[in-house]
Amino acid sequence: MSRTTEEQGPVASAPGAPKGFIDRYFEITARGSNISTEVRGGIVTFVTMAYIVILNPIILSGSADVAGDELAFPQVAAVTALTAGVMTILFGVVARLPFAFAAGLGINSFLAVSVVGQVTWPEAMGLVVINGLIIVLLAVTGLRRMIFTAVPLQLKLAITVGIGLFIAFIGFVDAGFVRATGVGSPPVGLGVDGSVATVPTLIFVFTLLITGILVARKIKGAILIGLLTGTVVAVIVEAIAGLGSSVDNPGGWGLSVPALPTQWVSLPDLSLIGQVSFGSFERIGVLAALMLVFTLVFTNFFDAMGTMTGLSKEARLADAKGDFPRLKSALVVEGVGAVAGGFTSSSSNTVFIESGSGIGEGARTGLANVVTGLLFLAAVFFTPLTSIVPTEVAAAALVIVGALMMAQIKDIDFSEFSVLLPVFLTVTVMPLTYSIANGIGAGFISWVIVRALAGKAREISPLLWIVAAGFLVYFARGPVEALLG
Repeated sequence: MSRTTEEQGPVASAPGAPKGFIDRYFEITARGSNISTEVRGGIVTFVTMAYIVILNPIILSGSADVAGDELAFPQVAAVTALTAGVMTILFGVVARLPFAFAAGLGINSFLAVSVVGQVTWPEAMGLVVINGLIIVLLAVTGLRRMIFTAVPLQLKLAITVGIGLFIAFIGFVDAGFVRATGVGSPPVGLGVDGSVATVPTLIFVFTLLITGILVARKIKGAILIGLLTGTVVAVIVEAIAGLGSSVDNPGGWGLSVPALPTQWVSLPDLSLIGQVSFGSFERIGVLAALMLVFTLVFTNFFDAMGTMTGLSKEARLADAKGDFPRLKSALVVEGVGAVAGGFTSSSSNTVFIESGSGIGEGARTGLANVVTGLLFLAAVFFTPLTSIVPTEVAAAALVIVGALMMAQIKDIDFSEFSVLLPVFLTVTVMPLTYSIANGIGAGFISWVIVRALAGKAREISPLLWIVAAGFLVYFARGPVEALLG
């Protein structure tokens, strides 16, 4: 079947039996995969991401808006699972890539901490919708793709490596293996007072080693087997020791306690859908509202760009320039995720880094997304079941995937310091500031300045200069907002 240059991905056809519609549509055989691998990859991605159904409500329902109103936990949980399921399936069917969607952690925290102190929750979600519409417009007009393709290959590879370190760091923190010390130096340390002192963290280490051994031995389903093994051990340990939540016991479990739920099925409350208002421009003024939108767009735009770059490289779907199949479609649908997240009050939905766990399991096509999405839709009714897998076990998969993504560093040419410094800043700023967008911004700004003054100005795309200037405003948004009152 003929495909355009945009749709063509760096995949090799594989001979075999006559292909069915699903195989042809998702290009399963052409990408060196098979249906069972895609299903397994989709399940692994869901298991690794399922925590968002619990974490997103914790973040969003814990903050009162300017009117004193709060979002209800069960309602947020229901719309979180629903939106993630719909967007993951939509992306899988349209873009045909194994990149699952859910509420973006950076943006939901920004809404809960910085935005709703100024506006109401419906008004905050209205800003998210506007952010999504802007991103869709940029994608439809081709500007988003132009920015994506203007990024040098070295920076794209650096973004992949940085994301690998970032998700590994997320895994270490989620597992309690790395914790804040509460002092200025060092700001973080190993476990509790320099020791791995809690049972959940020990189970993380156990799961990490078991999964690592299985991956090293090239066992099919290594990550899924590791997750299931760790979960079974965690459930048994909890049944014997009764550790409970870390809220009540410092040595307890993080977000979810690994125990069989007393209630398996719950009817979802979807009343948050459509609770959107655009009254923020009147409440806080046009300039202040635009600054909030600007922050949302920059965070959404470059977090997604970085994540998709890293995942496509990890899935071996990116070409020599770092582009991947159906790039424009992927960028459009990703923008739709922001609109959908705002409309359902689940916060902007975007490509999730944890999709790398399914890719590490062998997922290469959108069929894996369909599986993940269907499981999210089921989670709308089975929300209690999503809490069985503890965060400490899921964290082990993130560290494994981070290690796999780190391998991309071998393809970066470090012979020029004007390349080395931007790459170094991109890779290190991401995990150290807990933000993909921050790492990309540091890389872009240092790239255009250092490369230009090193005599390489003609090699820099004009778009990269514009984006770097935008990042300067992004990094200075605090003082800018203060000037605007």
